[in-house]
Amino acid sequence: MSKQQNTDDQMITLVDENGNEQLFKELFTFDSDDWGKSYIFIYPAEQENDDSVDIQAYIIADNKDGDGEDLVPIEDDKEWDMVEEVLNTFLDNDGNFKA
Repeated sequence: MSKQQNTDDQMITLVDENGNEQLFKELFTFDSDDWGKSYIFIYPAEQENDDSVDIQAYIIADNKDGDGEDLVPIEDDKEWDMVEEVLNTFLDNDGNFKA
């Protein structure tokens, strides 16, 4: 998926393979020295005030043209476990983000 960054309130527009756009808010990003990659957690902007949100995680990778970044799905189970563990350290027991 390609990503278009809007620096206001860390908003990101994702464009899928069909050209459909959806607005997301960035929860946070982190780098993993073990995996040598950067990751991002995002959620749909329309869910911002909902009791529960659908948090998604992606690898941040330079795009093929070298003029931006793409969000790449995490497909390795061990890598996904590491990313999920990072997210869980930022969530409280009720699944709420610790501010």
